Amino acid sequence: MRIGEAAQRTGTTARLLRYYEQQGLILPGRSENGYREYDENALGRIVQIRDLLQAGLPTRLIRQVLPCISTPHSSIRFSGLTLEMVALLEAERVRLTARIDCLTRNRDEIANYLAALRENTDV
Repeated sequence: MRIGEAAQRTGTTARLLRYYEQQGLILPGRSENGYREYDENALGRIVQIRDLLQAGLPTRLIRQVLPCISTPHSSIRFSGLTLEMVALLEAERVRLTARIDCLTRNRDEIANYLAALRENTDV
């Protein structure tokens, strides 16, 4: 399938698919006329990339992790795993945990503020 259909089926945009390619995250095939061609495996990989980006992982880290993930939401292969990659992933996990803690505090404060508003107004 061509880029427009791949974008639609994965909930992304053609521009993002070209960006993923530029970053070395995906490598679509090419038709005789040079159009990008995506198969079902590529669609799964695109969804993985989108999910990892939404989780807050930077593309530089995703590029390193993708070869260790065999298919979307399934088992992880450990071939090619290095101590450096483990350290990078651990640092990213710590960073994400801190971010989650901050977001949780902010959400709770907003909830408290809304509760106080409702107690004191007719909202």
